[in-house]
Amino acid sequence: MFFRVLSCMILLLFVSGCNFIPKTTQYEVIYNGEKEQQQEPANQRHKTYTIAVIPKVSGIPYFNAVEEGVYEAGKDLGVNVFYSGSLIADWKQQEAIIEGYIEQKVDLIAVSANDPEKLGPVLKRARNQGIRVITWDSDANNQYRELFINMVDPEILGRHIMDALSSRVNERGSYAIITGSKEAANLNEWIYWMNVQQQENYPNMKLVDIVESNDDPKQAYKAATELLKQHPELTGIIGSSSVGPPAAAQAVKDINKSGEITVVGLSTPNLMREYIKDGSAQVVTLWSPKKLGYLTVSIAKELLEGNEISDNQYISNIGNVRVKEDTVIMGQPIDFTKENLDQYDF
Repeated sequence: MFFRVLSCMILLLFVSGCNFIPKTTQYEVIYNGEKEQQQEPANQRHKTYTIAVIPKVSGIPYFNAVEEGVYEAGKDLGVNVFYSGSLIADWKQQEAIIEGYIEQKVDLIAVSANDPEKLGPVLKRARNQGIRVITWDSDANNQYRELFINMVDPEILGRHIMDALSSRVNERGSYAIITGSKEAANLNEWIYWMNVQQQENYPNMKLVDIVESNDDPKQAYKAATELLKQHPELTGIIGSSSVGPPAAAQAVKDINKSGEITVVGLSTPNLMREYIKDGSAQVVTLWSPKKLGYLTVSIAKELLEGNEISDNQYISNIGNVRVKEDTVIMGQPIDFTKENLDQYDF
């Protein structure tokens, strides 16, 4: 009898064992669920993002140096990066490049805008499709992008460039500016502050002309030679984009007026090495374009990971950055002269 009862109890336990399984299964599901919830953010953090960086123009030393920084950051930070620009500074060609990246469904587009307004529609299309959009080097209207990565504070830079010129012409005489594109927001802002500094502090100086180069070295040289012909009284030329100062220095050198006409502005040490050493240019100012490329990719990845950029935040290989509203500022301008030129190679 005992064995019959025992057999029945075993059979009953076997048949009704499914009543116990949900408890065990439920426990495992809860545990696995917690495990999945813990792992999901980690998976997101380790997602390989794709970032597209678009310069104003390709093939000139300044943006070639930016490209080096972009690819170095991509390797260091474990993200896929694309870097593509047109051969001329043209917003329509930038628009076509951006449309291509939209089709590829990249995670973020970072553009140095040739026009702050005309790129708006294509940037809006990118954002509407879930692609993050930022600007660097040259800004777009802030309604079209998330933030802007600036090299330096534009007021500090513009006033500094004017000081560099005025101190070398004894705060007197006529000067001209060779810019890139008159539609480029960053160049316009720098020129604005140059004019403010001159009008506030150097009343005996006079701006006679602003001419475009479209960031083309040949066009910049042509503009410089025409300025020298049209304004023989010039005492100084400012180049507000990287091709301007070397073109102006060469034009001054060609008419044997090295040292008589002061050449300053924004360019790379390597482009200006010959001219600063032979005296056909006096000083150029810039920052590290390679670091700018590196910073752009670094900020892009921070945003894609859901992190906010804070004032004085330390960025690896860059240092501490400043944040003013929706603008990240990389650092202070650097002057390159005969005394320190050989310390730099870019």
